[in-house]
Amino acid sequence: MTRTKVETGRAPRPSGAYSQGIRSGSIVAVAGQVGIDPATGLLADGVAAQTRQAITNVEEILRAAGASLDSVVQARCYLRDVSQFDEFNAAYLLLMPDPKPARATIGAAIPGEGEVEIEVLAVIDD
Repeated sequence: MTRTKVETGRAPRPSGAYSQGIRSGSIVAVAGQVGIDPATGLLADGVAAQTRQAITNVEEILRAAGASLDSVVQARCYLRDVSQFDEFNAAYLLLMPDPKPARATIGAAIPGEGEVEIEVLAVIDD
């Protein structure tokens, strides 16, 4: 099966050796997105705002691949400080459509100043 790189200027450019996303057949893998606004290059202020921006970045990459948040079947979410889970979860619940994807939320050392990072797998129904 052919793997196709997914790119968009409507999400932050990769800061390392990875793609924003990869599509292989009906599967789309989106690399971890942080709460950076691609238009300004600035990190959103606070966990809720970073969660909203990270999901917006994920959504833009999915759109570039021909998918949407409705296509997401699994999310992996990373928090610098797991004591901020409730604030993260409240923002996540508002933006992710039902049924919510399977999800893991993990405490992690996120590069840079970010508090939140979100990566997803999506399946496109052709």
